[in-house]
Amino acid sequence: MLNTIAAKDERLVIGLMSGTSADGIDAALVGIQGQGADSSFSLMASDTLRFSPGVRGRILQCQGARAGDAGEITLLNAYLGELFAHAALHICKKGGVNPLSVDLIGSHGQTLYHMPASVPMPGFSVRGTLQIGDPAIIAERTGITVVSDFRSRDMAAGGQGAPLVAYLDYALYHHHARSRIALNIGGIANVTAIPAEASLSQVTAFDTGPGNALMDAAVNHFTQGAQGVDRDGTMAASGSVNPALLARLLEHPFLKKAPPKSAEKGDFGPAFLKAALQDFPSLQPADVLATLAAFTVQTITTAILEHCLQEVRYEEIIVSGGGAENPVLMAGLRKALPKLAVTTADDYSIPNKAKEAVLMAFLANETVRGRPGNVPSATGALRPVVLGSITPGTLAWDHEL
Repeated sequence: MLNTIAAKDERLVIGLMSGTSADGIDAALVGIQGQGADSSFSLMASDTLRFSPGVRGRILQCQGARAGDAGEITLLNAYLGELFAHAALHICKKGGVNPLSVDLIGSHGQTLYHMPASVPMPGFSVRGTLQIGDPAIIAERTGITVVSDFRSRDMAAGGQGAPLVAYLDYALYHHHARSRIALNIGGIANVTAIPAEASLSQVTAFDTGPGNALMDAAVNHFTQGAQGVDRDGTMAASGSVNPALLARLLEHPFLKKAPPKSAEKGDFGPAFLKAALQDFPSLQPADVLATLAAFTVQTITTAILEHCLQEVRYEEIIVSGGGAENPVLMAGLRKALPKLAVTTADDYSIPNKAKEAVLMAFLANETVRGRPGNVPSATGALRPVVLGSITPGTLAWDHEL
């Protein structure tokens, strides 16, 4: 079954992704030819299926080291499997494709907890990550073979399980003469630095710190759950940066770590925000949002200046993720890095809103062809490894029998 899929000239793959902000499921239907850095992509359809406020609330309550309980997480795993399966069938319909013709689904799932640092336990030091959205349910409802759990194998090989996007960034943006930095601003922000003519092993990638997570948490707090994001940066644009609060935020220990490094959403989540705001009870919501936006911009630019621009002259930053749609963040980046052209993924072949779902399709394609999908120089893994676990689809299995 897998050999048949791998041998095709082009594979039709669905990518499914729900990020740390738990806004909804990004889905993309992609035709993929080739493999690795020589892959070519034909985006046939993409969409985002938003979670209802109730579903998003249940996910957020289960995120973090001590959130949720076994019963709730078990049921949420099954329920999100149903939602991911629905998203896959929806994107087939939108793309005008019969599910029978789809070769693979790459499903990231929904991260509940990511612990990249080793924790001592009796006899072993362990690290771990948990994404839910049962792949067995996705395979059963769609009939399509599912590749999932992409982060665990990298962590088993000594890596941090993130960032995974470095390989796709390299495939999309490497250039013989132009050095580029791909910047993704999701809940957490990460960069992939790609020098001109670089091989994959020469790529540097790491999490820089907060992306949208703190701003989302603040909006949720100040609106008592009525809003989840600062749409178009409106609140931040109407406020002023508070230098004392910004200085407090910049004391976060993650920012002092050297790459490779990856952050967990809880590192820059509601608890951190609440502790930081304790000494600023009278600060207006707009000023808090302006300061949090400045925090995101400063941590990104400092990381780029300290870890990317010391040895290589980069010409361009290509921004993706929700932060690419925030004018305050984009203006801050252009002001802080005036010598670099700041563009977005929309200026290239894979548009911003589809990129993370395309990443999951790309990694699934690499897995079925028996190829490593991690970048050790980005994750810190000891070696390149094939990522993911495979759940056979009923359609492919029945056909094989």
